[in-house]
Amino acid sequence: MSLLQQTIQNIKPLDKVAMDEAQKRLDFLLKPQGSLGKLEDIAKKMAGITGMVSNTIDKKAVMVMCSDNGIVDEGIASFPRSISNLVADSMLKGIAGIGIMARHAKADIRVVDLGLETDVTTPGIINRKIRRITSNFLKGPAMSREEAIKAIEIGIEETNKTIDQGYNLFATGEVGIGNTTTSSAVLHVFTGCSLDDVVGRGAGLNDDGLNRKKEVIRLAVENLKPDASDPLDVLSKVGGFDIAGMAGTYLACAARRMPVVMDGFISGASAVLACRICPEVVNYIIPSHGSAEPGAKVIMKELGMEPMLYMNMRLGEGTGAALAFNIIEASMFMMNNMGTFGDIGMA
Repeated sequence: MSLLQQTIQNIKPLDKVAMDEAQKRLDFLLKPQGSLGKLEDIAKKMAGITGMVSNTIDKKAVMVMCSDNGIVDEGIASFPRSISNLVADSMLKGIAGIGIMARHAKADIRVVDLGLETDVTTPGIINRKIRRITSNFLKGPAMSREEAIKAIEIGIEETNKTIDQGYNLFATGEVGIGNTTTSSAVLHVFTGCSLDDVVGRGAGLNDDGLNRKKEVIRLAVENLKPDASDPLDVLSKVGGFDIAGMAGTYLACAARRMPVVMDGFISGASAVLACRICPEVVNYIIPSHGSAEPGAKVIMKELGMEPMLYMNMRLGEGTGAALAFNIIEASMFMMNNMGTFGDIGMA
């Protein structure tokens, strides 16, 4: 049995008994029922994930999956692929966006190279390179089906290693020029939504670039005919190694009963992929912010979720998810320390 199949088999429903017990405690805390809104929702969901009413966060990790995309050759990005290497390097040095936000949240980052065009030599990089960049999917599939499975399994493996090191709150992040195009293509195929609804400006495309981006996706989907009922077919034809790696993180967290925070648009497209592979995964995902990319709303609707934050952010990297770590920890602190009506003599 493959690692992917084994992981899927280990994904079980949330613990309803623990969730009911959590709800009883929430209703007995010193407040009107439901008055702490999403903080209460998070605490109840966490109980379902772990099977315990009282939970603490010991160590936090942002799993950053990195890969360049061959589709950049079609003029759909504002920056060259070489930027990806510099961003990954800056993450490891702690000065990129996710480096700063993770440090503020007292979280660690794991930067995994699945397909960067050039090598990152900075200490700390996890080199799991499948090959240098995916193929240009306007000319053929982005990757083989075997490569798609391998990329997902790398995400599973690296996440399992991190879980084994005592981490118990995760987030997904990414690096890769052109990955808003791959994410838009994946989302377009899975949902059937129009390109106007799922394609945005990414890192800052002008009107001509945006129109080119839509046309490239339209032509590629028309030529490759990815099968929306087969998640691996969609991933292999129009996806990216980073999207696959993040899907592996979602799957691994669900199989190991760990909460995983979804970041923005690209992280969200990967979450849709993971949930198409195994629908039960959705119960282990905690949404963070509403990305400024237009397709983010499609993702939330597809997953039946609502962001906890609206910050007009669209950087990616896992930055919004790291910001949400603080709110999740506040929810746990509330659940574990707030007084009850029993404490003031009211039954």
